[in-house]
Amino acid sequence: MSESTFMGVERDRIDWSPRIDFSKCNDCMDCVKFCPHQVFEVDENAKPKLKVKNPNNCVVFCRACAKTCGPDAITFPDKTETTKMIKAIRKAEKAAEKEAEANE
Repeated sequence: MSESTFMGVERDRIDWSPRIDFSKCNDCMDCVKFCPHQVFEVDENAKPKLKVKNPNNCVVFCRACAKTCGPDAITFPDKTETTKMIKAIRKAEKAAEKEAEANE
């Protein structure tokens, strides 16, 4: 289970979770075996079998499952862009707090 915030930002506002390229995925499930956060789900009766069920369980900036993926089927959003987005959210939230305090 993930923390509820990361760097002071609600986790569900941060776009950080694995993306699966099913044209490369060979259903080895090494990512599922490796990840202790229950990010993935396997449905043997579905096509594709693998899906990202709990994206917010993914630890922000962790890419370990992608490193275990032999066919390089797992990617993540750009870390630099994600960092910029987190900083922008924090800045906007601080500005809103200051404005609220000024209006009290």
